[in-house]
Amino acid sequence: MSKKADMVSAICAELEMRKDELGTEEIQTIYFGGGTPSVLNREELNRILDAVQSNFRMSNNPEISLEANPDDLTNEMIVNLSDSSINRLSIGIQSFFDQDLQLMNRAHNADDAENCIRTAAKYFDNISVDLIYGIPKMSNVRWQQNIEKALSYNIPHISSYALTVEPRTALKKFIEKGLVPDVDETQAREQFIMLIDLLEEKGFVHYETSNFGKPGYFSRNNTGYWQGSKYLGIGPSSHSYDGNSRSWNVANNTKYIKAINEQLLPLEREILTQSDNYNEYVMTGLRTIWGVSLIQIKEKYGSRYSEHILLQSKKYLEQGLLSLNEETLLVTKKGKFLVDGIAADLFLLNLKDRK
Repeated sequence: MSKKADMVSAICAELEMRKDELGTEEIQTIYFGGGTPSVLNREELNRILDAVQSNFRMSNNPEISLEANPDDLTNEMIVNLSDSSINRLSIGIQSFFDQDLQLMNRAHNADDAENCIRTAAKYFDNISVDLIYGIPKMSNVRWQQNIEKALSYNIPHISSYALTVEPRTALKKFIEKGLVPDVDETQAREQFIMLIDLLEEKGFVHYETSNFGKPGYFSRNNTGYWQGSKYLGIGPSSHSYDGNSRSWNVANNTKYIKAINEQLLPLEREILTQSDNYNEYVMTGLRTIWGVSLIQIKEKYGSRYSEHILLQSKKYLEQGLLSLNEETLLVTKKGKFLVDGIAADLFLLNLKDRK
């Protein structure tokens, strides 16, 4: 049996082993991601989906997404996926310009990116693309052309992230040697604001810091995460959340398969404190259009938490980075680029879990 077949068997076995973890809740979304799920053929995908259906309650119309890069999504693969239960594609375009893709050491080129989207749009209505801003040497003009290129294909969802330079990468070495300039935070912020303005002008809703969707095309999978829904992660490195604890599977493929074959769940678990849950709610809530409800904080976590967040948020309200609307804290357009830092400043650390 091949390593891929071993992995598919282990995933199906883990699904059965964990079938009681979500209780009677219905599966609303399924997301194939975190690597290269496009290496799976239609039969392998269907085998996993059948295992989900056999062990869990399914909603009538679940969102079933597959994440892949243009070099993985051949025309044949896209056609095969369209004949499966997959109904949403998330494509890692990153840029439509070769110089950007080469700098980021991507396996695909600009032609691959456009051909992939062109074919995908023939077979799928619900498509999301990833774009990266803040790339060294990428002018604001080229960034605008990137956005306009995505819009030209009538893509209904765009996820966009600032470039992060990871250690031990070719880009990191180029920057250290002075061959490539470092990321310019000022330009990244300018490009982020350009992105917001251009997409909102075209009818997109900026519903989460890094995500823009036409009405009816928000990612149901990610929205569930941001709104604190339970989720079950299957396979190596996957994470799960049940409302009270988080767990994560071992990252090593061989160790993962070996444990599953021995009927052992290869995971570690952390029980979340009240402060952990509060901090998570603040972090995820501020990143969305739904914001952070002060009423919910008081009811769920107690008055010490609601008093703390009001006190900590005062300076951001005065600076115009946050707004308070009907007892809901929201990040303003001015504050969106700084949201993670703002949220961290509203966290409550080292407080005993009592109301």
